[in-house]
Amino acid sequence: MRKVWVYKRKNTKGWWCGWYESGKRKAKALPSKALAEHYRHIKYTQLNSDVFTGTVTIDWAQMHEEYMHYKKIKGDEQATLYEIALTLRHFERLIGRCSSRQITQNTIDKFILDRGKEIKRSTLNKDIRNLRAFIHWCRKNRYLNGEIELSLLKEDEKPIKSLSITQIQELLTTSIQFPSLRMRILLALGTGLRRGDIESWRVSDLDFENSSVTTRSTKTRKSMGSRPVPVPIMVELKKYVSGLPPEQDKIFKRGFNKSRWDKVRLKVGLSDFKFHDLRNYAEFLIMPSRLSCFA
Repeated sequence: MRKVWVYKRKNTKGWWCGWYESGKRKAKALPSKALAEHYRHIKYTQLNSDVFTGTVTIDWAQMHEEYMHYKKIKGDEQATLYEIALTLRHFERLIGRCSSRQITQNTIDKFILDRGKEIKRSTLNKDIRNLRAFIHWCRKNRYLNGEIELSLLKEDEKPIKSLSITQIQELLTTSIQFPSLRMRILLALGTGLRRGDIESWRVSDLDFENSSVTTRSTKTRKSMGSRPVPVPIMVELKKYVSGLPPEQDKIFKRGFNKSRWDKVRLKVGLSDFKFHDLRNYAEFLIMPSRLSCFA
């Protein structure tokens, strides 16, 4: 039996988990004793995998708690943890607080069928991905025995909504009464960025001399480096920024106003058009022959 222990180092914050592997002493730092104990349990199982060959049955509450601890230790983002917790909550609602022994192919199939009656396939596929990772973790910790198949469902291809140059000009003209919304529309059309990425822009990210912006993805949390912005849009952006209070760091002080967007798009006759759809026109509109529509 290979031992794993939890200890605290003098004059050092946090707790440590120690073990011997391949004749060398190793250690891992954790922020709290509870997480260190949880990691000790996982590491002990891994090191003694050649000793333990049976399946351990645990109840839903313990399984749920241990898995969420595991995901936190991995450093998953808060948004990811929320989606995982939401999937497990729906599973508990539709299937019940079952033990690890009761999680079978039949219960998984029943969840997918019942959940599929409530949501779209794209959303259901998110639940399937979360469940697949959860089941893989359960099997790794010997809480489950036997194979369980979980395949993503085929989604219908979404047709790209058509938008003419005239409609784009009408959209920009109608949104003049809402300067911040108009600026968002221009940036979405000219850069192809997601709305969340545009919202995160700061004045310090802008390089007016080189007509570019240094930005980061709110979805991947990674820097996207310097990104070119069409000169006509950069001119409009410079005018907009010059009217901001000197102490304001972010380009948009307030969040996206959906009611204003709805008012503008409905007035133009775009009843089923989403702000996100503006990204589809970025590459088409940055061509020199098309830039006149931004004026």
